[in-house]
Amino acid sequence: MWADRKLRRGVLLALATSAGGAFGAQPSEPPPVLAPASTINRSPQEAGADADIRPRRRLVKWNEYEGPISTLRFGFGFLLDFSSYIQDDDNKRQVGPLDADVGVRDARLLFRGRFQTKRPLSWTIGYMYDLADDEWRFRQTGIQIGVPELKGNLFIGRTKEGYSMVKLMTGYHPWTMERSPGLDAFVPILADGLKWMGYFEEPRVFFSLGAFGDELAEDEAFATYDYQFVSRVGWLPIASEEDKVVWHVAAMGRAGRPDEGNIRFRSRPEDSLAPFFVETPQIRANLAGTVGAETYYRKGSWLFGGEVGWQNADPKAGGDYWFGAGDAVIAWLITGETRAYNARGGYFEAISPDRTVLEGGPGAWEAVLHMSYIDLDDGDIAGGKLWRLTSMMNWHLTDNVRFELGYAYGILDRFDIVGTTHFFQSRLQLTL
Repeated sequence: MWADRKLRRGVLLALATSAGGAFGAQPSEPPPVLAPASTINRSPQEAGADADIRPRRRLVKWNEYEGPISTLRFGFGFLLDFSSYIQDDDNKRQVGPLDADVGVRDARLLFRGRFQTKRPLSWTIGYMYDLADDEWRFRQTGIQIGVPELKGNLFIGRTKEGYSMVKLMTGYHPWTMERSPGLDAFVPILADGLKWMGYFEEPRVFFSLGAFGDELAEDEAFATYDYQFVSRVGWLPIASEEDKVVWHVAAMGRAGRPDEGNIRFRSRPEDSLAPFFVETPQIRANLAGTVGAETYYRKGSWLFGGEVGWQNADPKAGGDYWFGAGDAVIAWLITGETRAYNARGGYFEAISPDRTVLEGGPGAWEAVLHMSYIDLDDGDIAGGKLWRLTSMMNWHLTDNVRFELGYAYGILDRFDIVGTTHFFQSRLQLTL
């Protein structure tokens, strides 16, 4: 099994290397001068646009097609992670010795398009290779119907629930390599059902309402609820294209019945190659819910923000459990770019360098300081507490290639032991 896994990693690494070589080819003629990038995107949304944001520069032309029935855009994503660790003896007792490792975090194919109809109607298909199970699985897949009369869109299919901006953003676009432990522990990555998304331009208010069930996803790892209802409402007190300023505030909530009346909360320490650091036992519960709030302020090349959240579980035996988590971030684009914000969706988009390395420029360099916290201890549940402080440098060589380098210090309080870990991580990211 280990040999087969190593072979798969080698094949995917070779794919990444060959793709990187293609990206590194020099253009035969000077690149066109691009118009300044908009810092606030208010354009109508299409299905899958949050997972496959069209880059400013077209690396190739063959992946987009304008047909008589529908448009078609093909894309892919590939993430390769490297991690090593320095643990104290107490942390080794908590989670076991950790060895340096390399592994494919994600490999996916993306297809989406817009039907040539009078009413806005778009579709998306996401197909991802699951390394752990050696299987290809459908990810964000469905259709989206625009209802401009009601200032919104209805998505039908498999999608993000809509809880939390960072959870809504595709994993390729945030400032850190991984989402905070609280989001991973409390909120499933996907769900099957209906989601209504609305935006009122003059008051600058966005919202989403979702209803989801697990009838078609019973065997999927993300199907931790039989059904759930999710909402998020946000407001932009400031949204100035001229000053490149956005202030985003939002509140969100979700509630549902745990899958077959059982639920467990757990998370890795913002490292895809590490084991779970915090984890509760299975909790017999009739109902579970999450509430939270978030705020982000972006001015030019600077970004500040964070979120807090609380998870509740209502045990069948009576009583009540509450767990908490949160994070905060400071990010600075040293090369002067501004991270674009999608006003209709209520999330930040990918960074586009002003001058890529293929154009003789430095690409975009982003310095990040991130703090996260999760507490899975309450009553007779001792899932552990984890703090992590991360410093990172992201290098966006082009719109399609990103390299990340990070160091983090983690403190784990579990099993009546307090252990510490130094994390040394890097990631290669390729997209089309």
